[in-house]
Amino acid sequence: MRPKRRSPRRGAFGAPAAAPAAAPAAAPAALRPLRSWLFVPGDSERKQEKALGSAADAVILDLEDSVALAQLPAARARVANLLRSRRTAGAPQLWVRPNAPASGLLHEDLAALFAGGAPDGLVLPKVAAPEEIIAVARRLAALEARAGAKAGGTRLLVIATETPAAVLALPQYPAALGGARALGERLAGLTWGAEDLGAALGVLAQRDSAGALTFTFQLARAHCLLAAAALGAQAIDGVCTDFRDPARLQHELDAARRDGFSGKLAIHPDQIAAINAAFAPTDAEREHAQRVVAAFATAPAAGVVSLDGRMIDRPHLLQAQRILAVAQRARGGT
Repeated sequence: MRPKRRSPRRGAFGAPAAAPAAAPAAAPAALRPLRSWLFVPGDSERKQEKALGSAADAVILDLEDSVALAQLPAARARVANLLRSRRTAGAPQLWVRPNAPASGLLHEDLAALFAGGAPDGLVLPKVAAPEEIIAVARRLAALEARAGAKAGGTRLLVIATETPAAVLALPQYPAALGGARALGERLAGLTWGAEDLGAALGVLAQRDSAGALTFTFQLARAHCLLAAAALGAQAIDGVCTDFRDPARLQHELDAARRDGFSGKLAIHPDQIAAINAAFAPTDAEREHAQRVVAAFATAPAAGVVSLDGRMIDRPHLLQAQRILAVAQRARGGT
C-alpha cells in the first residue's frame, strides 16, 4: 500500500496552517519556525554561557564533531545537566547534536540526555537513509515514555547531505517519511552541509572562482530544499564557515531566503543578528499577509478570492500563514 502523504496543511516553515475560516491561531512556541540555530561544543561551559545569552532561536549542544571521543562522557554529563536546569521564558530552545546513527555512540548519547531531561530536539548528523530517521523516532518515543516526557515532543532536524549516499537518498524522503507513523510530527526540518560531503568526495574546493557553489554542492542543497518542502518541514541553510566575513554571510542569507530556506545554521554568536533579520518578514510582507488571511476569512468556502483587483487562491493563503508564523517568532512569540 502506498504510504499516506502528510497533510498539505503544514507549511514549508513547519508551522501548522490555520483553518481557512479565520486568521491563524498562534502556534505553540515549540512549533513556531526557528530562524537561527547556533552550534556550541557540548563540553565548553564558557561557550555555552555565551550561546545561551544570545538571541538565537535554538542553541545546538554538540556531542559530535566538536567533542573529542575522550571528552564525550564529560560532554554528555554537561549537556544533561543543562537540560535538567530550569529554562527561562524567551531563552533559546535547547537542541542536541548526538553522534550519527552509524557511529555506535547514538544510543549512549540519548540515554545520557534523557537522564537529564528531554531536549527540544535533536540535530541528527550523517543520516544515510530515511529508515535511520524512523528508527531514531521510535527510540525517542520509548525514551519519552520512560522519562515521562511529552510524547513526540523531541523534534528532529536532519542533516541530510553529509555523505554521497545521503544525497542520493533524498528523493526517497517524501514517500518514506511522509506517512511514517513513528515519525508523526517530529520532523522539524532538513538541513544540508558541505564540509563532510566535500571530505567524502575528496574535492579540492566547494566553490568556483566566482564564489558560487560547484554543481555537486548546488545539487545537494537543492535536493534538501525540495525534500523539506515536499514534507512540509523547514528547510534550513547550512553554516557560513567564515564567521569573520559578514559580507559572505549576508550573500548566503540573501540567496537562502530567495530560494525558500526559512533559517540558517550558525557557528558563532556574531552571526545570529544577521540571520534573524534576514528571515524576519518586512512590514510590507506582514501587512499583505494579514490582508490575504482576512480576505479568505470573509469567504471560508471559497477557493479563490479577490484582493486589490487580483485573484488569489489557496497557495497564496498558505504563504501568508507562513509569513505570519515567522513574524510571530520574530516578535518573540507575542
